[in-house]
Amino acid sequence: MVGILHNIRSAHNVGSMFRTADAAGLKRLYLCGITAGPADMLGSATKSLQKTALGAEKTVPWEKCARTADCIRRLKADGYFVCAVELIDGAIPYYDADCLKKNTDKLAFIVGHEVDGVPKTVLDKCDSVISIPMHGKKESLNVAVAFGIIAFEIAKYRLP
Repeated sequence: MVGILHNIRSAHNVGSMFRTADAAGLKRLYLCGITAGPADMLGSATKSLQKTALGAEKTVPWEKCARTADCIRRLKADGYFVCAVELIDGAIPYYDADCLKKNTDKLAFIVGHEVDGVPKTVLDKCDSVISIPMHGKKESLNVAVAFGIIAFEIAKYRLP
């Protein structure tokens, strides 16, 4: 199981997702587009990411990808089933999504930009779109929280 982070603008959110990825047993994170990495282009540490990751940026393998579409294409060619997490009409509630329950390591899930989410151009390349239904007055969750819900939903079918 791997996570794809599409254009996540907050290094704090990315750090939190590293920590969650470690806890849920993800094999790798793909940091796409503008998503911050543990080090900047000059190799200097991203302090705000490291502050929230608490060392998980050293335990979870990661890879920087300029384009999310290229990352998806590569993962699919390697046999991955790719699902996006997005609140759109027709998305399958995560608790009904059979794709999350498959006992396979070849599952990738994508979360997107804090405001814009996962764009349609990326959603169209995915095998499935799942959602976390909202029951309150707010329309969405923080992206790092959504990432955690889905990571542990998937992990419960894989962890002993």
